[in-house]
Amino acid sequence: MSAPSTAPTFVIRPGHPEEAAALSELVNSAYRGETSKAGWTTEADLLGGQRTDPEGLAEILRGHTGEDDEPVDCQVVLVHTDAAGLACCVHLQRLPDHGAYLGMLTVRPVGQARGLGRALLAAAEQWAAREWGTREIQMTVIAQRTELIAWYERRGYRRTGENRPFPYDDVRFGLPQRPDLYFNVLAKALPAP
Repeated sequence: MSAPSTAPTFVIRPGHPEEAAALSELVNSAYRGETSKAGWTTEADLLGGQRTDPEGLAEILRGHTGEDDEPVDCQVVLVHTDAAGLACCVHLQRLPDHGAYLGMLTVRPVGQARGLGRALLAAAEQWAAREWGTREIQMTVIAQRTELIAWYERRGYRRTGENRPFPYDDVRFGLPQRPDLYFNVLAKALPAP
């Protein structure tokens, strides 16, 4: 008989609106600028500017759609904290027909390549299945991010064959450094409950 595991449980929770500024700082530090180069998820060579902003995150954290400012249970930012504060986060949005969109998977740059992203991804999938009855997760990844696409493929995601344009005319998503950016759509079926 083996001894019980003493490994800490990976705990996630929905983020709070008052965390919007700190979450924006975390996300931008992992994807853009010099700080992002401390980790492997940087997009700094593809995009400048911001990845997100506190206002957009605050709206998500309040659970609003942005259309009529009515609270709805359609999106959440899940967070994990450690002794240093916000360690990682991920955005989930409900889709029709028991689907969910997963985006903005973020791990503090100095904490990358230690299994936090893998743990967060698995926890987010479990949360979506349990809370929303999600049967399929979809995401978009910049096609030029081949190493990131391969990382998701190792976790069961597959390319659907669908591509989506990059929003070149919306600076809220960054300042493109090249003219050929677009997104690959990836999906993963979740086990039935």
